[in-house]
Amino acid sequence: MKKGNALALLPIGLFVVLYLGLGILFEYGFRIEMGFYQIPIVVIFMAALLAACLQNRKVTFEEKLSLMGKGIGDKNIVTMILIFLTAGVFVGTVGRESAQSVAYFMLSIIPVQLAPVVLFVVSAFVSLAMGTSVGTITLLTPIAVSVASASGFNAALCVGSVIGGAMFGDNLSFISDTTIAACNGQGCRMKDKFRENFLIALPAALLAMIVILLVSLGSDVTGQVTGDYDLLQLLPYVLVLVGGVFLNNVFVVLLIGILSGAAIMLATGAVQPTDLLSSMGSGVSGMYETILVTVLVTAICALVRKNGGFDALLYATKRLFKGKKSGQLGMGLLVGAMDIATANNTVAIVMANPIAKEMAQSYGVSPRKTASILDTFSCVFQGVIPYGAQMLVALTAAKEAGVTLSAFEVMPYLFYPFLLLLSSLVFIFLIPERKTKT
Repeated sequence: MKKGNALALLPIGLFVVLYLGLGILFEYGFRIEMGFYQIPIVVIFMAALLAACLQNRKVTFEEKLSLMGKGIGDKNIVTMILIFLTAGVFVGTVGRESAQSVAYFMLSIIPVQLAPVVLFVVSAFVSLAMGTSVGTITLLTPIAVSVASASGFNAALCVGSVIGGAMFGDNLSFISDTTIAACNGQGCRMKDKFRENFLIALPAALLAMIVILLVSLGSDVTGQVTGDYDLLQLLPYVLVLVGGVFLNNVFVVLLIGILSGAAIMLATGAVQPTDLLSSMGSGVSGMYETILVTVLVTAICALVRKNGGFDALLYATKRLFKGKKSGQLGMGLLVGAMDIATANNTVAIVMANPIAKEMAQSYGVSPRKTASILDTFSCVFQGVIPYGAQMLVALTAAKEAGVTLSAFEVMPYLFYPFLLLLSSLVFIFLIPERKTKT
């Protein structure tokens, strides 16, 4: 096995130091709200790309451009970018107000004593349908605060239930950018990754619901939270969910969602034709940064691979993680480390993808299993870090709704991410991998 060149990993190390260092400085030094998300991540990646270009003078700059072009032009990268754009159109078409409809509908038919469990279930469904945990948390946290205020439940429990459910849905959603990145980065079908993930995530979700129920039973609750809802607007989400399971082409699935969503939104008068087009454009715009990060990371990784960085990493990994099962844990820890550094699970997966793919080939791990590990472990770490977007958005939304919480008050109630980690370890070390075609 080649020892490679560890210095070739310098651009990745530079990114981690700059982004994590500045993030900590902004968030905790300067006390800037959402400090990690004030840093232009594209600029930091450009600095890392410059560092990669300055390495290995034996390769001319023209040759480096050619290497980067071949990497970016890879079929999986092009497919990933197109899916990002199409998913953006879908989200822009159907909007996000229907999330509140689901919440108010569920709260109106289920006893208030089960409200925290309802919040978890609603958050899971909405995130699964919308493909965004952050968007789900933004919409449902004010409702969670209202539930806590009206019923007497601990606000941290209600907010933690929303975050946990949102991470469950984001991990499994067919239109989540993490799913898109993991599947296309590893070259597997989304429904295969979904089936692999579902077996891991469902037990964790059921256990989380039981724990939430046990914790909430000790509360003295009263009152009820009510609001308007329109369930017809949920139909496009349901079609995408069902289509994602039974159809092979994700573009067809998203097209069905876009057409049905546009028809329903126009027919119900929820949006005007001109506003609908504007919303589609806004949805696409929301994907631009993710696409740019994908392009830059792909270019950096092409140079790192050429310079021997991946060989060095694989050599070290083989010495540290011996065997197929421990190798899978190594992949999980790799994407977890990337997530801790970037506080962004999509970016973490995009960065870990090429390295994990070579690790998977070396250890004999299937593409669907690798994609599942990357998405699941990134979900675990993103779900619990106190400076992640999910936590910061939840705290901000709760504060705007009248309740001030700290991350460390909410973290003890993040049952789902911790149980997902436990479930992942069980499936890696105790459950044999299914013998199916990828």
